[in-house]
Amino acid sequence: MSEPVETSKKATVRFTQIASGLGRKKDQVQTLAGLGLGKLRRTRELEDTPAVRGMLRKVAHLVRVEDRS
Repeated sequence: MSEPVETSKKATVRFTQIASGLGRKKDQVQTLAGLGLGKLRRTRELEDTPAVRGMLRKVAHLVRVEDRS
């Protein structure tokens, strides 16, 4: 039998959209879409990478970061 595969737990970041993208700059709306957001109170959890952190920083006024674990 094969040995059990050890899964490494990666850090994730959970965030919720708290403000609308209407009337925002085009790149901010595209960043929301890239994060999987677009409607108020939509929550996503993604792997905590420098790219995701940079995207969150760009739309920090539109999202709330809930948990970093």
